[in-house]
Amino acid sequence: MFDSVAPGRVPGRVPGRTAAPASTTPGGRRDPSALAALDDLARRIRPTAASGTRLLPVHPALAPLLPEPGLRRGSAITVTAAPGLEGTLAVAMALVATASTGGSWCAVVGIADLGAVAVDGIGVDLERLAIVPRPGPHWAEAVAELVDGVDVVVVHPPFAPRPAAARRLVARARERQSVLVIVPGRAGWPEPPDVRLTVESSHWEGIERGAGHLRRRRLLVTGGGRRAAGRMRRCELWLPGEDAGPGVAGVAGVAGVAGVAGVAGVAGTSGASEPA
Repeated sequence: MFDSVAPGRVPGRVPGRTAAPASTTPGGRRDPSALAALDDLARRIRPTAASGTRLLPVHPALAPLLPEPGLRRGSAITVTAAPGLEGTLAVAMALVATASTGGSWCAVVGIADLGAVAVDGIGVDLERLAIVPRPGPHWAEAVAELVDGVDVVVVHPPFAPRPAAARRLVARARERQSVLVIVPGRAGWPEPPDVRLTVESSHWEGIERGAGHLRRRRLLVTGGGRRAAGRMRRCELWLPGEDAGPGVAGVAGVAGVAGVAGVAGVAGTSGASEPA
């Protein structure tokens, strides 16, 4: 589901990328030494962005989907897709790209085959990305350890957590002033998020005549949520845009309002080859 579909996907280790150990043994039992290593990793990568800063920066192309012009510390964001569609991980990584290049540490939990080239193309600083590819059944413990010392944690749960466990993770992220980005996939997520992003449609360009290369994807993404995020927002994005960054194909503050005509590439980060 999360494989890169474009040439250049690099499995395994990538220079500059921090691979955190799995938290369980092959038999599925908790590995104390791995959990200790995660705790040490969390201590070593304390955020360089001041925790007093209420918002972490986000790329301008994605800002219309959020209730504020950035990622609010302590918030939980889910990224889902309509049935049969992909693109969730690409949107999730695009959300954290600008924060990483601004000095924030980020982490990804539960995605074993993350497309490093695609993620680098989105604009994520691989030098500030920790990865726990196979946390096993104790993935929640891995997330909780990382939330203690990382500004943004992207998690793909291997199965639907119990509501109490989801509430504990959200509460911990709020307490530690970390941003939790959940890509639930088919597992689902029982806790209502502060912000909910949904990929409503997805269309690739580049092989219209039956040949050629996949060049970019047009995504229709809607945003909603609780409180300030309650008003529905809609944005059409190019990943990547014409100018090597996410492009804004159209923006509507309220669902049903026509978006801005035309395509405007926004420089700064590159879109995914497609990690999701």
